[in-house]
Amino acid sequence: MKNQEKYQKKANLKIKKAGFFILSFNFLILNSFSILPVTAATEDPVLSVVYGQENANQWTGISDRLQAIGVKYCVVPLNDVKSGADWGERRVLFLPNIETLTPTQAIALEEWMSKGGRLIASGPIGSLSSPGVRQLLRSLLGGYWGFSLSDTEQIQPAKTKIPEWANQTGLFGKVRGGVVIPNDMGTGSPAVWNSKDNPAAVVTTERSTFLGWRWGTDTASAAELDNAWLKAALNHYLTAPAPSNRMKKIAGGSQNCSTTVAAAPRETRGNLPVTASPPPRISPSPTPPKTATAPIPRPLPMVKPPSSQEAIDQLEQAVRLDVVPNSNEPIDNNQAIALQQELENLIGRVESAHLAVLADAANVGEAISGEKQSSSNLNIYTPQSVKEQPTQLASTKVGGLAISKDQALAQVRVIAKNLPLLIAQKNYALARQQWLVAKTTLWQQFPVDRRLAQPEIRSVWLDRGTIVRAGSKAGLAQIFDRLAQAGINTVFFETVNAGYTIYPSQVAKEQNPLIRGWDPLAEAVKLAHERDMELHAWVWTFAAGNQRHNEILNLNRDYPGPVLAAHPDWANYDNLGNMIPVGQTKPFFDPANPEVRQYLLKLFEEIVTKYNVDGLQLDYIRYPFQDPSAGRTYGYGKAARAQFQQLTGVDPVNISPSQADLWQKWTTFRTEQVDSFVAQVSQQLRQKQPNLILSVAVFPLPQLERIQKIQQNWETWARRGDVDLIVPMTYALDTSRFQRLAQPWIASKQLGATLLVPGIRLLSLPTIGTFDQLQLVRDLPVSGYALFAAENFNNDLQKLFSSTQGRVKSTTSEPIPHRQPFQTAAIRYTALQREWKFVFQNDQLQRPAQTISDFNNQAEVLRSALNQLAASPSPSKLLVARASLTRFQSQFRVLMSQELKSNSYQVKVWENRLVTIERLLRYGERRVQLRP
Repeated sequence: MKNQEKYQKKANLKIKKAGFFILSFNFLILNSFSILPVTAATEDPVLSVVYGQENANQWTGISDRLQAIGVKYCVVPLNDVKSGADWGERRVLFLPNIETLTPTQAIALEEWMSKGGRLIASGPIGSLSSPGVRQLLRSLLGGYWGFSLSDTEQIQPAKTKIPEWANQTGLFGKVRGGVVIPNDMGTGSPAVWNSKDNPAAVVTTERSTFLGWRWGTDTASAAELDNAWLKAALNHYLTAPAPSNRMKKIAGGSQNCSTTVAAAPRETRGNLPVTASPPPRISPSPTPPKTATAPIPRPLPMVKPPSSQEAIDQLEQAVRLDVVPNSNEPIDNNQAIALQQELENLIGRVESAHLAVLADAANVGEAISGEKQSSSNLNIYTPQSVKEQPTQLASTKVGGLAISKDQALAQVRVIAKNLPLLIAQKNYALARQQWLVAKTTLWQQFPVDRRLAQPEIRSVWLDRGTIVRAGSKAGLAQIFDRLAQAGINTVFFETVNAGYTIYPSQVAKEQNPLIRGWDPLAEAVKLAHERDMELHAWVWTFAAGNQRHNEILNLNRDYPGPVLAAHPDWANYDNLGNMIPVGQTKPFFDPANPEVRQYLLKLFEEIVTKYNVDGLQLDYIRYPFQDPSAGRTYGYGKAARAQFQQLTGVDPVNISPSQADLWQKWTTFRTEQVDSFVAQVSQQLRQKQPNLILSVAVFPLPQLERIQKIQQNWETWARRGDVDLIVPMTYALDTSRFQRLAQPWIASKQLGATLLVPGIRLLSLPTIGTFDQLQLVRDLPVSGYALFAAENFNNDLQKLFSSTQGRVKSTTSEPIPHRQPFQTAAIRYTALQREWKFVFQNDQLQRPAQTISDFNNQAEVLRSALNQLAASPSPSKLLVARASLTRFQSQFRVLMSQELKSNSYQVKVWENRLVTIERLLRYGERRVQLRP
């Protein structure tokens, strides 16, 4: 135990240094995981090579190169790394093309390197990890992956003095990779790209070498060049003079050595085992793809390289509220207000969740103590995702606070009250520490073992990777069983991805090559309906391919996908003539091309008529990201150029943003291509399937900025009634960011009768953090949520969801808002009445009996109107229900005047839920076409 405690303290200290923090759950207990017997090497290996999901499909190339070098090595499965010892006792570690490391693994890596370990890494290492992990890796590697280069470039020696080991002829040649951004101190760049400004291709430090390309993949580099760099770096670290070469083995490192992937422990993802051995290589069609002919437009001046971040991550950064522990950076007035407000909001969410639980329990006659409701035993629901989350308090052990909910809330209120004083005294570090303590204390108080959810849209994106790993109907059934048990009622099933269909199509060129001998879509529809779930086909609309998917299939990275390969004239291009914009990974169709539109309409019609799907979700219903102010624009397909020139007399490649009138016409032209296609899809598919639910996955950027950057004007689609659900990708790592991303659209008056369903990304989000975001959704005027994605829906989330929103035994199934809006409104209102009844029965404000009686009478009038509408919808009943609701809403604050003084947050929540009912009635009127 002493060693465990010592390691835990070190881990906490290092994660603070990296600028992020995690809750200390005693999670680094070294004997808590099992390691299967492994095969010993005949000679002592000198290298450990990391195998993970992200390089599994590249493993053949990686292992072939390692064998060619003749080096003895051990395989380290990434999923088995929980501590520094798990990286092994070999003194050199190789991380080829691993884009995701958890905070635990990053901490363990620094621990291992501090004992003398040397690291070689390649590709966009850690680029998909959480911000804190990326920061720590940057310090370990001496730099970070900046952005991918669009073309193959020559690697050449740097003009500055470089070490002798990195100055060999075989190290230089043609490579497709990315720019590595070196740190300023203690970092060298022995190899650079032969392009403007000669950016770094390789970065080295005393302890690490970072190669700026995907080592082991034929599409990136030749085997000879890969082998030369690995041999040179390996020999450098193994033969370095003291003090660099202090030892042959890492003290405390595991002696286990698996020499093959097959002998390594099996990896798991979610609840399904995943074999560690890679799938066979997928060969492309023997017929070489046609080459798409790009236009040669006039490049705009001053093209700036894009950010290395994904656009959705950039959006989150714009609204972030970071609270770094022990930082004494000044806190300005706006930040102080935000910190205090977030604590008050979190207090409100905790109390709102408890009220929902207690009111429901009272309704069914349960006697539940407040202590049992609190999550003081939250360690049950604090899995690895919580332990690794970089925005948690490292010094607070969840489950260690033996205090009641009321005591916890009292303590937090004192902290919130004292925050302005600490900030006024410039005691910024203590203010931040107190804030984090308060947040952690509140998270412990969420009720996690009782049902509290009302009828709502509980949707999840079931991604292509998870479908492929399922492998069969039986494997898919396990996934649907878990989702159904967790209360999920709507599945967005990835049906068209990167130009491939998940099913055998008569319209599309090719079924996804990773699917063999079965039809996942047909099976998914059956599985969903057997479990009273809806199945919506999730389709990529204008995105036609994916470089990352090509790598999985061992295809040329720039293969445009099967459709564009067969129809090069359908392609779209940027202002430099690139089909894939610089720094991005997907080619796009030209939305202005009539043949593209007809193909997609025919494909979508096949899906909704051949399969009994309940809905269709359009993804990538936009142009790629652009930045006109930086000279990066898109949309110059052959058909678009011809049509725009016919309209205006000007080829759009010859205009620039400085020509305001013409540029606005060009932007409007492209936006209308998307708008008209959405309308066409809606009209044509609803003629075939009148009950089809049409949804769109969209970016929550401000409208004008969004139209300029991606030509996506989804407010228009909503107002026209083209779509039923707007699903904004409001992805954020904490609840305050999530609220700031989602709030403008939830409050928007521009969506007509369309329902809005905020998206929540599960990746790197702690389990109780997910619960917090769900509670916010339930306190706002929306009808549900969408989770991205099924591959991140782990067992801890499954357990939490099953307890709080899982299915209850009943003779009737719970309504889904987008399918049964009137029934949903009636049930949600009944739940509201239960909460009011509970509050009045436990009234400490001593309201007059007449006040309570008046309130109940008016509430009962509305209940009766909603129930009659739900039982037998008609225009007259809808009119009565609306009038009753409007009258009740207008008087609600007066009726709740005393409660407003003592708990304004809860009153606002109730008002929001009444607005949700109002929106359900408006949606139902359009959906059921109940107009007088």
